[in-house]
Amino acid sequence: MLRFGLFGTGHWAAHTHAAALAAHPRAELVGVWGRNPERAGELAARHGVPAYDDQDALLDTVDAIAVALPPDVQADLAVRAATAGRHLLLDKPLALDLAEADRVAAAAERSGVASVVFFTQRFHPNVAGFLGATAAVGGWQHARVTMFASIFQPGHRYGGSVWRRERGALWDIGPHALSLVLPVLGRVTRVSATDGPRGLVHLLLTHDGGATSALSLTLDAPPDATTRDAVLFGENGTATVPPGDGSAVDAFGFAVDQLVEQVDTGARDHGCDVRFGREVVAVLAAAETARAESRTVDLPAG
Repeated sequence: MLRFGLFGTGHWAAHTHAAALAAHPRAELVGVWGRNPERAGELAARHGVPAYDDQDALLDTVDAIAVALPPDVQADLAVRAATAGRHLLLDKPLALDLAEADRVAAAAERSGVASVVFFTQRFHPNVAGFLGATAAVGGWQHARVTMFASIFQPGHRYGGSVWRRERGALWDIGPHALSLVLPVLGRVTRVSATDGPRGLVHLLLTHDGGATSALSLTLDAPPDATTRDAVLFGENGTATVPPGDGSAVDAFGFAVDQLVEQVDTGARDHGCDVRFGREVVAVLAAAETARAESRTVDLPAG
């Protein structure tokens, strides 16, 4: 049984992380910390566990952490947890800049802890199976991903998120798009980006071997224009990434499965670990530079 501390009290923490941990046969939720003590107390009471007002006190009682906090808050906590030898079940993006992502990856490497970053779609078994089989076929030359969300409508559960309003679709749903493309087309070597209306950002990426991908993202689409589409093009025609079967709670339970398996086996090479999370942040940071400076950015090898 892996003892988890939950860091975060918002909708995602309460309705995905906490729900999945409480239902998992190999996980035990032992405490909650949040920036809002009142909400932390309410969520903890709902699951019959204590609320903590000190992060380190909760870290002292657990084997692993599950984090549903803004990325800049998550990064520092993840470094502290890894340094203390606690396994990491983190959310995307890993951090909001590359230096912080590097700190998390380095801390996990030094301590040898297991890590999983919860790119939601990658933890639906049918999506994971599709990406593995598609990558094995090979011959892919291009991918097109369109993700138009509309979270700033009145009453939307994420509409008040400060970091999402500040960083936009590139940092919020960009990680989801990259998590579907990178396993098939490989590492990104070159990035260009431009903006459009209503928070649109368009990325054109070059991958190892010369394949390309085009990502179009927004959090502020007109409500009737929301869509989610990912298509690959290659020698064998086209292939469309399927929507995930099951709920986000199911997917998070599968992520817990995979963290537990790493702990059991000693493996530290998960396809969505902090090293992959760091790779995604490197692409996002390059895209931010490309937008700001109206130029193409080359990513260093390795």
